Amino acid sequence: MKVYPHLWFASEAEEAMKFYTSVFKDSKVVGHIDLPDPELSVVRFELAGLPVAALNAHSRVPYNEAFSFLIETGDQPETDYYWNALTSGGGKEQPCGWLTDKFGVYWQVTPTALLQMIADPDKEKAGRVLQAMYKMKKIVIADLERAYRG
Repeated sequence: MKVYPHLWFASEAEEAMKFYTSVFKDSKVVGHIDLPDPELSVVRFELAGLPVAALNAHSRVPYNEAFSFLIETGDQPETDYYWNALTSGGGKEQPCGWLTDKFGVYWQVTPTALLQMIADPDKEKAGRVLQAMYKMKKIVIADLERAYRG
C-alpha cells in the first residue's frame, strides 16, 4: 500500500508537474495515465522522493491551508531559494513562512532552526521566536535568532 498526495487541477497538472520537478532537486516525472475520457488525465511525479499524482479534471475545488506541503530548509539561502521559486510567476506570500504558488497550492517554507527554537524548553525564548515569526512572511533566520537571544 502507498499513500501520497493527489492534486486536482482544472487543466494545469502537466504544467504544475514540470514546474515542481524543476524547483526540487532529486525530482522526476514518473509518467502519465491516459483515461478513457480524453479531457481527463493524470500525471505522476516525485518531489525529492515523495510520490505525487495530479489530475486534470476541468474544474477544481480551490486549495486552502488545511493541506500544504512543508519544506524543511537547512539555512537562509535554501529558504530563499524555495520561497523565491515557489512565489515566482504569480505565487503569493502568506504569513509565517506560508505561501501559495501560481497554481494555488499551499506551501510552508520552514527552516530547521525555527523548529528547534520554538521547541526550546525555555518558553520565554520560544515565545519571542514565535512573536517574531508572526510578523514575517518569508522566514528570516537571523531575525529569529535575534529574538531568541532576547
